[in-house]
Amino acid sequence: MPAIKYRATLTDDEVGMLESLLRKGKSGARKQTRARILLEAATGIKDSAIMEALAISAAMIYNARQRCVGEGVEAALHDRPRPGKAPKLTEKQCAHVIATACTPAPTGHDHWTLRLLADQVVQLGDAGSFSYETVRPP
Repeated sequence: MPAIKYRATLTDDEVGMLESLLRKGKSGARKQTRARILLEAATGIKDSAIMEALAISAAMIYNARQRCVGEGVEAALHDRPRPGKAPKLTEKQCAHVIATACTPAPTGHDHWTLRLLADQVVQLGDAGSFSYETVRPP
């Protein structure tokens, strides 16, 4: 392994916060793994030992160290926002689609289908095109 470029040094408060986070166990797995990385890295454990103990990649350790040194412990624990396409509908338009689904189905249909709802969005002019898969609830 190459020499460690980013050395994570933690204050007593930061160590206490990370240990508390791990003790509670109510946070996501990625956040807990990053907390373990930072705690072990701060004690001087080699990256190869951390990799073996936590079954993670060298890149994950490097990224956690880098973000801890550059942006702080909190930034190192959380994921950065992921890029993605902006939603086609606003919250108000989404609420309107839900309200439409709660109304009686159009003539000739027993119930609202995803395709009917998507067509309704286009007919109302909320979007130029709209896939029925986009209407599907998560």
